[in-house]
Amino acid sequence: NSPGDRRFSADEWSESPLHNYLKQSYLLSSRWLTGMISESTLDEASKAKCDFYTRQFIDAMSPSNFAFTNPEVLKETVESKGQNLVQGLENLMQDIDKGRISMTDENAFELGKNLATTPGSVVFENEMIQLIQFKPVTETVNERPVLIVPPCINKYYILDLSEHNSYVRYCLEQGNNVFIISWRNPDEKLGDKTWDDYLEEGTIPAIDVVRKITKAKKINGVAWCIGGTLLATTMAVLAKKRKKPFASATFFTTLLDFSDPGELGVFIDESQVKQHEHKLAEGGVMPGKQLATTFSMLRANDLIWNYVVNNYMKGKTPPPFDILYWNGDSTNMTSAMYTWYLREMYLENKLAKPNAIELCGVSVDLGKIDCPIYYLSAIDDHIAPWKTTFISTELLKGDMQFVLAASGHVAGVINPASKNKRNFWANGELGKGADHWLETAENIPGSWWSHWDQWLKAQGGKQVPAEQQYGDEQFPELEPAPGSFVLARAV
Repeated sequence: NSPGDRRFSADEWSESPLHNYLKQSYLLSSRWLTGMISESTLDEASKAKCDFYTRQFIDAMSPSNFAFTNPEVLKETVESKGQNLVQGLENLMQDIDKGRISMTDENAFELGKNLATTPGSVVFENEMIQLIQFKPVTETVNERPVLIVPPCINKYYILDLSEHNSYVRYCLEQGNNVFIISWRNPDEKLGDKTWDDYLEEGTIPAIDVVRKITKAKKINGVAWCIGGTLLATTMAVLAKKRKKPFASATFFTTLLDFSDPGELGVFIDESQVKQHEHKLAEGGVMPGKQLATTFSMLRANDLIWNYVVNNYMKGKTPPPFDILYWNGDSTNMTSAMYTWYLREMYLENKLAKPNAIELCGVSVDLGKIDCPIYYLSAIDDHIAPWKTTFISTELLKGDMQFVLAASGHVAGVINPASKNKRNFWANGELGKGADHWLETAENIPGSWWSHWDQWLKAQGGKQVPAEQQYGDEQFPELEPAPGSFVLARAV
C-alpha cells in the first residue's frame, strides 16, 4: 500500500486489478532499489549521490507518469473523448515556449495589482538594488527601522504576497518603519559582480540610506536564506571596521555553516564546482531557470511530475497559487558571485572558520557579531537543514533566540499570524546540540510571527511619530513600489 502517496490516492488505482498490480510492483521495485543503495558499502557522499539520482529515476518511471498506465488519465480521456490530450498538448507547447513547467495560473497574478501591493516607494537605486520604503500604517513607529534583506536568487515579494499573507504588511501593522532591498535580476553585463559587490553596492549602502532617512543610530535587520548569509557577512565586515549599526538581526532559514547542506550536497563536490567554474569562466550569469530546476529536483514528485500529469495528460490548468507564482519567477545569479559562493562556502565551508574568508578588504569572523539574534529554521527544510542552521547558534556571539517552525523552507516562514496555523518550537536549551535543544524546547501552537514581534519590540527603541512622506531631500521618491527591478524576468 501507499498511504499518503498522492500519486496513487484515486480509487481507480485500487479498483482495477491491472493498475493495482502496476502500482504494487512499482512500489516494491522502488523499495528494493533504495534498500540496495542503503545497504551498500559506498562512502556516505557516494551513497547520497547514488540515492538521489536513483530516486530521480524511480520518480520518473512511476506508472502514474504515463498515460496508458494511469487509470485516471484513461478515464479522463474516455469521458472527454480525448479533449484532455488535445488541451494537454497545447499546455505543453506553451510551457516549451516559456522554458519551464507551469505550476500555477500565471495569468491570475500581476505585480502591483494582487501581489506586492503594500504601498511604498523606491527611495534609492544603484546598479545592484532598489531600496523600497513602505508607508507606515500606525501613528507611531518603533524608533529603530527594519531593513529586510531577501534572497538575491529570488524576488523580494515572497515577503509581500497577497494582503492576507504579507510579512511586510504584518511588520507595518505592528508599528515598524519597514524598508526592503529589491535585488536587480542580473544580465550578462553584470556577470563579473562578486560577493563583495553584493555587499558594497547592496547591503551596505542600503544600511546607510535607511539610517540617514530615519535618523536612527541603529536598525533591526531581517534576512532570509542567502539574504541571511549576505547580512551576516555584512555585519562581520562592518564589525571588523568597528562599525555596529544593528540593534538586532533576524535570520530565516539561513546557512552560515555549510558542513551539511542536505540534499543540495549531491550537486556540490570538487568536480562539479570545477565544471561550473570552467563553464562560467568568461562571465555571464547562472540562469535562474537552471537554479529553479535544481530546487525542483529535490521534490520531483511534487514540483515536476505532478504538473506533467495534470497539465499535459489531464489537460488541466493549475489553480492560482501566489507562492508557486513567485517560485516560477526566478532570478539569475552573477557568474562571479555564484562560483565563489559554491567553492568558498558550500565546498570549503570557510565562512564558519574565523578569518578564513576576506571580504571588502578585511577578514571575516562571524564571532564578532554580538547583537541580539532571532534565528528561525524550519523542521522540514530541505534547502537549509535545520540541524545545520542550528550550528549558527555557536558561531554568533549575540544573545540568541533560536526558533524552529513547522513545515519547510518557504511555508515555514510564510505562516501568517492571522491564520495562526501549525506550530513552532522555542526556548530550548542551547549549547548542547540540536537534538538536545529540540528535546528541551516548548512546542507552541500557532504562528511564530507573534512570537517574533514580541521579541522585536524589545529591540525597537522608543516610539516616535510615523513619517508620512517617503525618503528625504537627499533620497527622494524615485518610483512607486514594487519598483522596476522586480518586474524583470529571467530569460
